[in-house]
Amino acid sequence: MSVLIEAAIFLAAAVLLVPLTRRFQLGAVLGYLIAGIAIGPWGLRLVTEVENVRHFSELGVVLLLFIIGLELQPSRLWVLRDRVFGLGGAQVAVTAAVLAGAAMLLGLGWQAALVVGIGLAMSSTALVLQVLAERHQLTSRPGREAFAILLFQDLSVIPLLALLPLLSLDGMQTIGANAGLKVLKGLATIAAAIVAGRVILRPALRIVARFGNQEIFTAAALLVVIIMALVMESIGLSMSLGAFLAGVLLADSEYRHELEADIEPFKGLLMGLFFIAVGMATNVSLVAGRTGTVLALVGGLLLAKTALLYAIGRFAGASSSHARKLALSLAVGGEFAFVLFGLGAADGTLDAATHALLRVVVTLSMLVSPLLFLLDDKVLSPWLDREGRREFDRIEGPATPVVIAGFGRVGQIMARALNIRGIPFTALEVNPAQVEFVRRFGNEIFFGDASRLDMLRAAKVGEARLFLLAIDDIDASLKTAATMRKHFPQVPIIARARNRFHCYKLMDLGINAPLRETIGSSIAMAQRALVALGMSATEAEAFAVTFQAHDEAMLKRQHAVYQDEALLIQTTRQATEELRSLFEDDVLERAVCAAPEA
Repeated sequence: MSVLIEAAIFLAAAVLLVPLTRRFQLGAVLGYLIAGIAIGPWGLRLVTEVENVRHFSELGVVLLLFIIGLELQPSRLWVLRDRVFGLGGAQVAVTAAVLAGAAMLLGLGWQAALVVGIGLAMSSTALVLQVLAERHQLTSRPGREAFAILLFQDLSVIPLLALLPLLSLDGMQTIGANAGLKVLKGLATIAAAIVAGRVILRPALRIVARFGNQEIFTAAALLVVIIMALVMESIGLSMSLGAFLAGVLLADSEYRHELEADIEPFKGLLMGLFFIAVGMATNVSLVAGRTGTVLALVGGLLLAKTALLYAIGRFAGASSSHARKLALSLAVGGEFAFVLFGLGAADGTLDAATHALLRVVVTLSMLVSPLLFLLDDKVLSPWLDREGRREFDRIEGPATPVVIAGFGRVGQIMARALNIRGIPFTALEVNPAQVEFVRRFGNEIFFGDASRLDMLRAAKVGEARLFLLAIDDIDASLKTAATMRKHFPQVPIIARARNRFHCYKLMDLGINAPLRETIGSSIAMAQRALVALGMSATEAEAFAVTFQAHDEAMLKRQHAVYQDEALLIQTTRQATEELRSLFEDDVLERAVCAAPEA
């Protein structure tokens, strides 16, 4: 089969299944896994060379670790140190120990059991973070703690990849001088790589960025990752370790964001291919032949990790609800388990049958991950959190002229202005922590969801003269606006928008001239910049006024075509040329007026 045909099969499977799983909020990773199972040797047998695909797709894991390294600035780690090294360290150590003990009870030797315990203790960074982001839960306490634990897991993989070969039979036989020599050799290579990165890497990238184009800079970034990966592989360590070191060395550089942006598309595609390869390697016949064993192991893994993570969360001071959400989000296996198990199998620590069974168990646990979130949403939260859930505040008293929905930074500034003018208002905020924080400063605010019709009626919004929509979350903002327009169309709305797309959606609902939260400050900064560069204050002010008026006109014009990308790009270019011509004509007119009369 030609390379082009295989590429077409991979792309078609991904295009068909990934949007489908995302449509049902099950995540892209699940779509890649199902695509791999479908086209692999235990599915339709469209592609059978699994190992070739897997070896190539492992570059995706290498690039993932490079990006993780780029994000691990020392300052960021220091802020998260308690959660990362406290919660993360406890989760990896306790979970690995318990699962390794269970593996020994099932008959594995201690070396194999340790590899199994460590591998199964890991959770899928790509899967968990994507699902949390889709559910807007990354900033919640369970989301932040899940991120910290995943961060520690990613960090812990690096020394584990270096030390795991010592658990093999050959490694145990040479664990004396040879093993010590290998460790010293690895440490010396790492130290040399750090020095070379400081002395050579940044100056080299600076030269490439100065004299090369964007494509050459991207090629240079990929070359850095691959060279570091090959150096580590040449001394018997993991390619991933080299990529991670390259990322850490460049984490504080001026090219960090550009490197991340250049590598991200390659990482995304190759990680998708990696998960497809994982799905292809899933031995469906093994599941069919040993269904009871496989299901028991998957269920045991999920139950054990959930129980341990729940206990760790509670010990760290989380509420029962938060600890449960943390546990369910991280109960699944992860992509690094495949790397660790593969290394264990290559070194002889794991036999082929155990390796195949473990891959199936981890893959199936990842397949059911979205279902765990649905289980918590539909069953566990309504049942277990019913008594502890805080009720929305009761709003009593007469109607006020103004109702403010959302009492974050924008809502509070509007409230201060109304207070100074003595205009009463009713403020609604759905975040209980924000409500308590604002109340400590003596502000009157009600805990309630402004997108709910019963809450709006309780706030007597139908009698208000104005509704100020200042909700930060775009989905919640649009839902509130739709409810207002449907049930209280007579009440004028002044809405805050996060960006142009948010503006367009609000305008679709009949809300005229939404105010983008950054446009005013951005134009003010541009005005000051022009003055600092030599333009007179009067000219800069006129420029700012003209620019803002033209931008508002362009926003209204583009609202009609914003769903057509080609027309949107065309109108943007036209508007830019119009504005440039407008200022050029203005400069010419002022030059003519300033010229001396003949």
